Amino acid sequence: MNGKAIGIKDIARLAGVSTATVSRTLSQPGMVSTSTRDAVMQAVRATGYRVNHTARNLRRQRTGSIVALVPRLANPFFSQILSGMAGVFSAAGYGLLVADTEVAPDPARQLSHYIHSGIADGLVLLDARLPRGDLCNRVAGPPVVLACEWMDDDLPSITVDNVEGAAVAVRHFWQTGHRRIGHITGPAGNVLTESRLHGVRATLATLGSALRDDWTFPGDFGLESGARAAAEWLALKDRPTAVFCSSDEMACGFIGAVQRAGLRVPDAVSVIGFDDIEVSAHLTPGLTSVRQPRTRIGREAGEVMLSMIAAQSLTAPSRRIPLELIRRASVAPPP
Repeated sequence: MNGKAIGIKDIARLAGVSTATVSRTLSQPGMVSTSTRDAVMQAVRATGYRVNHTARNLRRQRTGSIVALVPRLANPFFSQILSGMAGVFSAAGYGLLVADTEVAPDPARQLSHYIHSGIADGLVLLDARLPRGDLCNRVAGPPVVLACEWMDDDLPSITVDNVEGAAVAVRHFWQTGHRRIGHITGPAGNVLTESRLHGVRATLATLGSALRDDWTFPGDFGLESGARAAAEWLALKDRPTAVFCSSDEMACGFIGAVQRAGLRVPDAVSVIGFDDIEVSAHLTPGLTSVRQPRTRIGREAGEVMLSMIAAQSLTAPSRRIPLELIRRASVAPPP
């Protein structure tokens, strides 16, 4: 623009909004409408405007960083959630740092460090198994948001209805003709494991059936536990004709082991997973799965975090995101 330095007034004029709206959009994108945010960001891109994040953070006594604590970074489930958060934080001038709680020698100490060290403006937890001690009854420190999982405390969380997700899977099996339904659980003590197991049991009960103990296989959300469950299924003389897996990774492990044993899915057994990770659509057969809209979960976790930072609050309303069943070729009528 005529060789002069570009400022907020230029952005406001190009976007057709006030300078206050531009400032709010750049610092708190979750507090403005989508149309306003799009107009401002289009003007920013068109002009090449750059926010001096360092100076702004010094004025506000902020670090400009958000930390996400992930239980197993190698799990592909988390990629879209982190991507959704990163987009929201980047637009607001925040960097996203990711820490893996699985490799931390002392997760309680790790969490305490991030809460009390002042190196982050907020924490997003994707692991509800972290110790609650430093999270309860706080009057200071960075805001904390949970994504996908939740705690009993008053911490805001962005989740889907996991009980209903399991119910959707069981009802789909039932409507396809299956009456012999098994389940691979997640790790013991996990809130997702308990909710999905409850959904299976409650739905079967309403249909006049029950989940048999010998058709309930322990898992840990990982590939290998799905393969181990398949070995247990293969060893049964009286097998379920359908198996609902509490994660897509376990479903992949289960299907692979069954088919290596010379049987085919869904001819020998129908399978449904949970999450709808990217690989699920590319398996043979394609995996029917309960989809969690992971990018949206990450995006809304980011928006809640930014609103808490702006309000200097440690509380905010939780949000529940709709889920859906993605039907593919891994389910067929029972043999």
